[in-house]
Amino acid sequence: MSVKHPVVAVTGSSGAGTTTVKRAFEHIFRRENITAAIIEGDSLHSLDRKAFKEAVAKAEKEGRRPPSHFGPEANHFDLIEKTFKEYGEKGTCMRRYYIHSEEEGKPWGQEPGTFTPWERIPKGTDLLFYEGLHGGVVTDKVNAAQYVDLLVGVVPIVNLEWIQKIHRDAAERGYSADVIVDTILRRMHDYVHYITPQFSRTHINFQRVPTVDTSNPFIARDIPTPDESFVVIRFRREIAPTVDFPYLLNMIPHSFMSRPNTIVVPGGKMGFAMELILTPMIHDLIARKKKAAAAKASTRK
Repeated sequence: MSVKHPVVAVTGSSGAGTTTVKRAFEHIFRRENITAAIIEGDSLHSLDRKAFKEAVAKAEKEGRRPPSHFGPEANHFDLIEKTFKEYGEKGTCMRRYYIHSEEEGKPWGQEPGTFTPWERIPKGTDLLFYEGLHGGVVTDKVNAAQYVDLLVGVVPIVNLEWIQKIHRDAAERGYSADVIVDTILRRMHDYVHYITPQFSRTHINFQRVPTVDTSNPFIARDIPTPDESFVVIRFRREIAPTVDFPYLLNMIPHSFMSRPNTIVVPGGKMGFAMELILTPMIHDLIARKKKAAAAKASTRK
């Protein structure tokens, strides 16, 4: 963890809703005039789209468990750790982008499913912001979580997560239901071992819980709307005493506390709640950063 160069990470699996949290942070950064160095989790995959498909086909042909984007075979866990550590120490690190679409690839002259060349993030940013699958990953060889100053988890109940993924992949990528279900099953081992353990390391978890029947996500015709959901917000016990729960309860209508470190808010207020909760935490990180910089400057005089 770093005082001079804070690292903020949002972690959650595909279709979990990390984009909603990213948008909340973007609003905070713009409003507070904070310059963030952005790292996309997809950029730290170890295989491009073509190589990944080939690796899956080879594993299936050999009767092995195929790799998934949730696991170590398809990710540079070591580079995630190195990126967080280097930025925390120096205020700079290497970065590249993963190209998802033809439109994204045009400025680079590259095809979808490929990586752009590595480039160095210039010094002078206020903090590093990571959004992806493995912001809190820990293995027997890697511990990226130790270098994160604010780790936020986004984790809807698993049936809702699957419904969101099924609908997104069908609508945006044209995948059939059978292909999507096969992907979910192929990822399950890595989901259990590398995704869910992260949520025990987060400082805050946002978990959307629908109030409609999602018992069979594979036949659900619609994604439950925010108004058909609650959001369970859990704070790590050691930081819960610093949270102004009476203020949050007063500011967010129909919210309530379910445990001493947990507040529940209406699903439609998720973005609002995120900004109320995360803004003072970002303020604290920037204040500590400025204090450390001032202390260093004074010692040079």
